Amino acid sequence: MSEARPRWFTEHGPEHTQWYIERMRRKAAEGDDLAGEARLVDALVAPASRVLDAGCGPGRLCRALYERGHHVVGVDVDAGLIEAARADHPGPDYVVADLATMELGGDAFDAALVAGNVLVYVTPGSEHTVLRRIAAHVRPDGIVVTGFATDRDYRLDEFDSDCAAAGLQLEHRFATWDLRPWQPDASWAVTVLRRPA
Repeated sequence: MSEARPRWFTEHGPEHTQWYIERMRRKAAEGDDLAGEARLVDALVAPASRVLDAGCGPGRLCRALYERGHHVVGVDVDAGLIEAARADHPGPDYVVADLATMELGGDAFDAALVAGNVLVYVTPGSEHTVLRRIAAHVRPDGIVVTGFATDRDYRLDEFDSDCAAAGLQLEHRFATWDLRPWQPDASWAVTVLRRPA
């Protein structure tokens, strides 16, 4: 039996990483708004906070948070995405690691951002482990902000159960990153969680 791997790799061929990097570069060159998720996190934390971008991809949100004065660490399992992040968005620290097993040194984070469908691209069945590892890196009373499409294999009720098991309390849920009200038929779920003090 082959070792389980993140869906990011098993659902896409090796060319997908470069396609995604070029897509983000093209969007940036065209002036698309690529910082919405970072603006939300920035509004939720104090100035100069420590922020973990879990599943940072090519670094667009790391850079946006860094430019807002935060101390940012981006983590992604895909070395190609991290290489692009370092090239395109210098300033934050970047680490190649699987979110299910990451062990980051240093102080705990004030917040963790898990955007861009990260939770539906991890290894199947590892979602609860990923959420526990993320929560373990966030200080008591810190926050975790997630967003993913609701039409994927990872259901919202499973997510809520995994968050509770990881010791994360749900504070807010929205249908979009610009805080449209949550409705059960929403195609996206943006959730703000807190690690109790």
